[in-house]
Amino acid sequence: MTDRPVRKKPQTHHARVLRSERLSPHMVRLVFGGDGLSGFTAGEWSDHYVKLLFPVPGVGYPEPFDIARIREEFPREQWPRTRTYTVRHWDPQARELTVDFVIHGDAGLAGPWAAAAGPGTGIRLLGPGGAYLPSPDADWHLLAGDESALPAIAASLERIPDGSVVRALIEVADEREEQPLTLPAGARVQWLHRGAAPAGSVLVKAVRELEFPAGRVHAFVHGEAGMVKELRRYLRVEREVPREDLSISGYWRLGHDEDGWQSSKREWNAQVEAEQEQDAPAAA
Repeated sequence: MTDRPVRKKPQTHHARVLRSERLSPHMVRLVFGGDGLSGFTAGEWSDHYVKLLFPVPGVGYPEPFDIARIREEFPREQWPRTRTYTVRHWDPQARELTVDFVIHGDAGLAGPWAAAAGPGTGIRLLGPGGAYLPSPDADWHLLAGDESALPAIAASLERIPDGSVVRALIEVADEREEQPLTLPAGARVQWLHRGAAPAGSVLVKAVRELEFPAGRVHAFVHGEAGMVKELRRYLRVEREVPREDLSISGYWRLGHDEDGWQSSKREWNAQVEAEQEQDAPAAA
């Protein structure tokens, strides 16, 4: 339904925290601004994302900062560590960039940083990228994901016209992690509380039990990689949803740290997709 965007050379921007807000026990919102965002633009896609650049402690980078030069001249272990986050909102008039972070105590890199970041805290970022926008040609929309996909799902819901048929299923830890959403008239949102169940398991069950409305679906499914693998097979093979009507990939993988998952994500997703495409129905 949508053409894949042409890959562009990533632009580097420098942003500073303007304010922060605790949205739930495990999610923090940071609003960035500053002159370093003067060249930033977003709005073509509802799943726009940026890559935050965290310098390696003790390593100095040349100015002007050039990520391509750093990757060419520095050993890999000295490259800034990257973390990918959805653009929850971009206000071009105020030049403010809103990003929501999932926080799990002191675990990880970006989460603790975001929890501690106050006004004036600076960071470099690359982007934005993006590839998904709810198609106006779809008969209905399926949006499914866990906390990591919640910002993109929320941003996508805001781009769907009133009266559209929408089924949004969002898995979170418990009711405290639910957030108010701006919904198109007629949309149905189902909050799924994971509790002690494995990440993604409640969501997989709910999607499988969902009564699909009639017509062509445009689906957005993102989150834990194991969950994504199961739902990709379900949608492609059992439900026979065409590949071009799916935006689906793993944002993270249970049992792997962020660096380990990032280094293998592209290959893992490609392998899973290739395996399941063999079983998927041929195009008409």
